Amino acid sequence: MAGGIVAILRGRPAHPVGPDGRMAVSDHLRELRARLIRSALVFGVLFVVALFYYHDLFHVIARPYDEARQGHENTMATTSGVTGGFVLYMKVCGWAAVFVSSPYWISQIWGFVTPGLHKKERRWTQAFVAVAAPLFLGGVALGYWTLPIALHGLIGLNPSGVTNLVDFNVYLTFFTRTLLVFGLALELPIFVVLLNFAGVLSAKAFRHAWRWIVVGTFTGAAIVAPSPDPFTMTILATVMCVLFLIAGAITHVNDKRKAAKAPNFGLDPDEPSKLDLTGERPQV
Repeated sequence: MAGGIVAILRGRPAHPVGPDGRMAVSDHLRELRARLIRSALVFGVLFVVALFYYHDLFHVIARPYDEARQGHENTMATTSGVTGGFVLYMKVCGWAAVFVSSPYWISQIWGFVTPGLHKKERRWTQAFVAVAAPLFLGGVALGYWTLPIALHGLIGLNPSGVTNLVDFNVYLTFFTRTLLVFGLALELPIFVVLLNFAGVLSAKAFRHAWRWIVVGTFTGAAIVAPSPDPFTMTILATVMCVLFLIAGAITHVNDKRKAAKAPNFGLDPDEPSKLDLTGERPQV
């Protein structure tokens, strides 16, 4: 039985793999099942570990709210219902396990998708992963930094004499959504670079649309920002505009590199290109 469990976790193909790397559909499903099970096991182990560090994790999550409530005596955190504390316990540990295990399950997704990509596409995606991970973490850190300021403004809208009861389960959803929005928003400029490297978007078209990009960035930041305060929206939009500027510079350099490799590079538009009229086939 132990051997069967090990075989399931390995997910090795039961049929011979073709010379071009092709596998049977059943083997693809077997591999997918193995990767999902391994990811679930890693998540489960980290979830159990997080149970022992619940109070430390709780203080990290509650810190933005604790900073924001300074100077506001008419607000307090609560949990609703008999099971409110238990649900909060599970949510905090679950989100912690998802975040800490993300390098592993992302690598499992990468390992499943990679065999279906060409060599050039693999290089692009490897570069994307190398840049996307730090940008996502930077966005999460930026969201965590701006969260107390946003919460302070929102709590301050409560009129005098009215107590603001904050359900911590609802606050946890607000907290995670804020960090995810900031993290994912900073990934958008990378897609601009990928589209350029794939030949879909040119640097010239990107430069012509820069006004719409700025307007769209600020509009999108106003829509997706979890809090309606202008500070959070402005910070998010400004950082994204800077990253779009860097992406535009990268697309410009890449287009110049492609143009330098073109066969007619350096020729005047009215100058005829050289034609081979000998009829001889070039030697390969």
